[in-house]
Amino acid sequence: MNAAIWLLVIFVEGFASLGIEIIALRRLVPQIGSSITVTAPTIALFLLALATGYWSGGRIAQDFERRVLRNFLAAALIAGVGLSSVVVEALFGTVQDPWLAYLLLMALVVCPPAWLLAQTVPLLTNILPQQRVGAASGVALTASTAGSVLGAAVLALVVMQRLGVAAAVLLCAATLALVVLAAASRAGQRPLAGIAALVLVGVTAVNLMPRSGTQETAYADYRTVERQTMSLTDGLPGTHRTLIINNQLASQLGGARGADGSVPKRAAYVERLQQVLLQELQLADRRILVLGAGGFTLSLGDASNHYTYVDVDPAIQQIAERDFLGGPIAGEFIAADARDFIRGTDQRFDAVVVDVYSAHAAMPAHLVTLEFWQSLRRPLTDGGAVLANLILDGQLASAFARNLLATIEQGLGRCTVDVLHRTRRISNVLVVCRPSGTALPAVQLYTDDLNRVERDRGILGY
Repeated sequence: MNAAIWLLVIFVEGFASLGIEIIALRRLVPQIGSSITVTAPTIALFLLALATGYWSGGRIAQDFERRVLRNFLAAALIAGVGLSSVVVEALFGTVQDPWLAYLLLMALVVCPPAWLLAQTVPLLTNILPQQRVGAASGVALTASTAGSVLGAAVLALVVMQRLGVAAAVLLCAATLALVVLAAASRAGQRPLAGIAALVLVGVTAVNLMPRSGTQETAYADYRTVERQTMSLTDGLPGTHRTLIINNQLASQLGGARGADGSVPKRAAYVERLQQVLLQELQLADRRILVLGAGGFTLSLGDASNHYTYVDVDPAIQQIAERDFLGGPIAGEFIAADARDFIRGTDQRFDAVVVDVYSAHAAMPAHLVTLEFWQSLRRPLTDGGAVLANLILDGQLASAFARNLLATIEQGLGRCTVDVLHRTRRISNVLVVCRPSGTALPAVQLYTDDLNRVERDRGILGY
């Protein structure tokens, strides 16, 4: 083959290798989240595989073209099957320790294709026509990097958004297999072409396997589970519907909407949130902002207020309406990152509800910081309230619980804390804050030696 075709092969290598990394990070979201403690070691291990691949590729002294095609074929098979939802879910479902499952995924599925594909540039540099090694390496690295740029843009911004993660896996693996099939057929290598065709068929089949109602987007996996239950009020059968997002219970509805307009039974924390909004804060004909859409259940049964839901996934409204709610949401939906929306909006709200979770009780890291909680003051009207649903230990004794609650109060002032399930190890914890324009005075402890309790209590008049 001529140099132009080999440059195209290098371009495909860049496309597929970075695509595998992006897909791996997305596959890990439902299993162990997307925090920096997940992404950093994933990128580091991937780069380590690339580095060892470059080194090993540079040591090969012959049979360059055939070695590249064999590497492409092996990488297509490993990534195309190993990154399929079937294999990833089976691995994390079988191995009890999620971090052990993570290491196995990296060692057996993600790093081997990276190592194989990294050999492409040093191998094909040997046959590019440039007279100097530096010139040949520069051309090869340019083609590889261009492929990586296109892979990042197309897979993350187009394929995953419109077709889902399985389509991205299939595109990466199929592209590698098609390169081998075309090159082997052109060179008359029928056995290799036949194997490439089998790999192409295999990775297509495994990634098109149905997932029992699961829908994948670039941000999350969604699944609605329905089961028949007996009503606790009238003893009649009804439907209990649960929305699962990234393997975590996100919303639930028990029964159907009553003839009197009553709403189905919702999750306990949602019922409690609505009670605080309508009865305790007595909001009526007001604007309420909800960060994190979930199943859009908070606004059900409340026709007196206007709700604006903000969620990073633009597909969540359609999925919730079609598969969970069975009808249109009550309110307005805006697809945006919560922090970006808060920073840029000119709208004002009488209450902001924070219910942002990605997977396994994990809040996005940029939505737990002091700066985020302070920014929530911006869209609030005077006297407005911030309500947050947190998932913490029931005793509020962990470092995470203590630090998060302290961070919220540092940003929003003194808040009330309501633990919904005090006897459980993990519980929903509702935090309600009424930010004011004045800073809280410094805390002074009451001691036997210096006890100002009577003075302080007298200042408040009780």
